[in-house]
Amino acid sequence: MSVRPEEYHIPSTDYSPNNRLPVLVYRNVLPKPHDEAHTKEFLEKSGWERRGTWGAITAKHFHPNTHECYGVFQGSSELIFGVGGADSGEMGARCRVQAGDVIVVPAGVSHASVSADDKMTSPEQRYRYVGVYPQEAPKWRNEYGKRLLDNNDALFEEIAAVAVPRQDPVYGVDGPLVHIWDAATTSS
Repeated sequence: MSVRPEEYHIPSTDYSPNNRLPVLVYRNVLPKPHDEAHTKEFLEKSGWERRGTWGAITAKHFHPNTHECYGVFQGSSELIFGVGGADSGEMGARCRVQAGDVIVVPAGVSHASVSADDKMTSPEQRYRYVGVYPQEAPKWRNEYGKRLLDNNDALFEEIAAVAVPRQDPVYGVDGPLVHIWDAATTSS
């Protein structure tokens, strides 16, 4: 039985194209023990592949050429979605995540850690996650949202061309991601 993820619908800003596909947050779905090896194995069984392990990345950025998934195996962080590096004011969506959570960020959606519980914790408790990508996806390209966008910007076309993955990273072929993102694609 799959649990429906939280959905964050993020409109474009002047500096971040974002995506009609929502950010998805699956709460406490990773198998225990929460560690890098188990998280990698769990997420890779659904056609996604590990391409790195990271901690808090505070630079607002997005990937116009691929979707990205985080499997949080340690610590916690507050994430922000949908705000480009040059955007100002209170925009975007904030979300607190912790070990056991899985976050899927569609191509083009800006994201960063606003804070992580790293300063007061030991290295074994700091925020860490495995980054996985659809197997057929190219290596990610970073954009930092520092350039003013217009409606004809080539980034919008590039982002729209990134296919919906064949499998949900948590639940596989019939998982919620495929249904939610297919519905968002056909309703646009």
